[in-house]
Amino acid sequence: MSEPVSRRLELLHGIGRFSINDILPLVFDDFIELKGDRCFGDDPAMLGGIGLLGETPVTIIAQIRGRDIEELQRVNFSMPHPEGYRKAQRLAKQAEKFRRPVICFIDTPGAYCGAGAEKRGQGQAIARCLLEFMFLETPVISVILGEGGSGGALAVGVCDELAMMENALYSVINPRGFASILWKDPSREKEAAELMKITAEDTAAFGICDYIIKEADDAAGNAAGIKAYLSAALSRLSVLENLPERRREKFRRIGIYREEQA
Repeated sequence: MSEPVSRRLELLHGIGRFSINDILPLVFDDFIELKGDRCFGDDPAMLGGIGLLGETPVTIIAQIRGRDIEELQRVNFSMPHPEGYRKAQRLAKQAEKFRRPVICFIDTPGAYCGAGAEKRGQGQAIARCLLEFMFLETPVISVILGEGGSGGALAVGVCDELAMMENALYSVINPRGFASILWKDPSREKEAAELMKITAEDTAAFGICDYIIKEADDAAGNAAGIKAYLSAALSRLSVLENLPERRREKFRRIGIYREEQA
């Protein structure tokens, strides 16, 4: 059941909400993990690999949400480093080569902004993801499982169809960052979340979210809803031509703007 936005924020920040690790074996068969960016190392916050959705081979790229303190520390509190985004680029290009659809799962408050990440090219890694995914010659579907915050989420949100779990949030900045900038008070993040219009219903009204997936009380129910959506989405996309151009047009239609003659 959909919750008020302040309650959704509590759900997404709390320990115990389902993550990709809960639903992956229920949605995909024969998953094989692929690690590393072939440049620096592997990022445990970004899961990548190949598997079967029904009988269709797909590439899976997923941000991992920690379910307890040990996992939170292991995945850097769900904030990927640049090597995570370079891994995503590598697997996406591999998927294009072998004509596999790409399925991305978004679940992050934002990309990691530490000194090491900046030295290793965090901004460039995110920008390259945006560019590469926009021009992929294969279907791309993104599903926001929980919090989709800032460039860390946007980097793998360039897709042909975007779905959100009904209590998920999606924004160019997370509410805490919004409150810090606007009011110099990060404790007002719930107030910020109410103002930002970042729920699944809001983003669907803006033409950003294409489908809202109802949430269940357990991982099996959520996995069933996600699998049904993905199967239907792949059927829709598999018959379309000129996907990169369609993708670019999809993003050009988002927002309100005005063109003036020079």
